[in-house]
Amino acid sequence: MRAQHEKFMNIALQEAETALMAGEFPVGCIMVANNKVVARGRRSNSRSGKANEMDHAEMTALRDLFTNHPELNRRTVTVYSTMEPCLMCFAALLLNNITRVVFAYEDAMGGGTNLDLNRLTPLYRDIRVEIIPDVMREESLRLFKNFFTNQANDYWRDSLLSEYTLSQD
Repeated sequence: MRAQHEKFMNIALQEAETALMAGEFPVGCIMVANNKVVARGRRSNSRSGKANEMDHAEMTALRDLFTNHPELNRRTVTVYSTMEPCLMCFAALLLNNITRVVFAYEDAMGGGTNLDLNRLTPLYRDIRVEIIPDVMREESLRLFKNFFTNQANDYWRDSLLSEYTLSQD
């Protein structure tokens, strides 16, 4: 199973590299069903002057999924993301019946997968989620270090995430 996760995480890493080459925060996400990539997304609009928090990789992948595979049973979908989904993205995945998440690098500042669903209302409390962390973590970490050491990138500069990332070996 680890080899399959790495196969698909490699594709998510390619999305993240494309984002990084465009000067964007290097998060890539793909969605897989029936052993096929059915949606892709990468972080956009994280650059200075037009930064927003709506265009996360998981959100763009969700839009791609809805556009190109509206018929798909979302309970069969596995998400592969180069960074742990934030609270917004994690909740959006859950509300769309996507409950299997594989990620590479933990988001020490804003990760949402540790949310204790049992303490929430029944809508969330009754959802069973499978989280698989640290798949190709080092490869993803390398992209984030590259981003944070590039002075042209000011997104989350001097943040807890930046400090944590740059302190990792």
